Amino acid sequence: MTIEVLDDAESAARHAAEAIAGEARAAVKDRGRFTVAISGGRTPWAMLRALSVLDVPWERVHVLQVDERIAPEGHADRNLTHMRESLLASGSFDAKQILAMAVESPDLDEAAARYARTLVELAGSPPVLDLVHLGMGADGHTASLVPGDPVLDVTETDVALTGLYRGTRRMTLTYPAINRARRVLWLITGEDKAAMLVRLRRGDPAIPAGRVRQDHAVVLADRAAVDTSETSEA
Repeated sequence: MTIEVLDDAESAARHAAEAIAGEARAAVKDRGRFTVAISGGRTPWAMLRALSVLDVPWERVHVLQVDERIAPEGHADRNLTHMRESLLASGSFDAKQILAMAVESPDLDEAAARYARTLVELAGSPPVLDLVHLGMGADGHTASLVPGDPVLDVTETDVALTGLYRGTRRMTLTYPAINRARRVLWLITGEDKAAMLVRLRRGDPAIPAGRVRQDHAVVLADRAAVDTSETSEA
């Protein structure tokens, strides 16, 4: 795991956007397409706005969701709502290239299975995504892999449903899908993440984030999230 420390959340978001753009150009050159899964959050939306104006071969890019709340389309709590607003702001990106989790479906189990099939169609069998972007909560969760949820132990499918977490069920990529990715890009900001960032670096399996493979992972963190006794600048 490589860690880079940026001055603040805005700088981390911009740096993450530049990293994704570079990965996109390389993937399109090598394999003809770029498949990226994006997590939610305020800093990621800034990252996507910055990404939308960079030099990216957008017609070869497929954007997937790491996770999503079970809520109606257009709801303010939906990651998709903010993902669309952020990526479409520049006018350079086609909304059809965002592959949404169908969490408004009356049959959520079938919707999760359908999304797993979408991964296969885009990224092979088993699917290998080019990049998965992750954040981390102050409780150590990542994606919608949350402490104590049975979804943590799902290995037979790449997409699964969670139980209630902060009042809402979620659909999420599971560890197998995340850990097969060619690159994992962590974007971690805020002083409330400092203790968990230490545990993430140690690969602590007691927190959900600690169970993500580290050998192909990069962490972009702001200074507020960094415990300087444990982390030095890259």
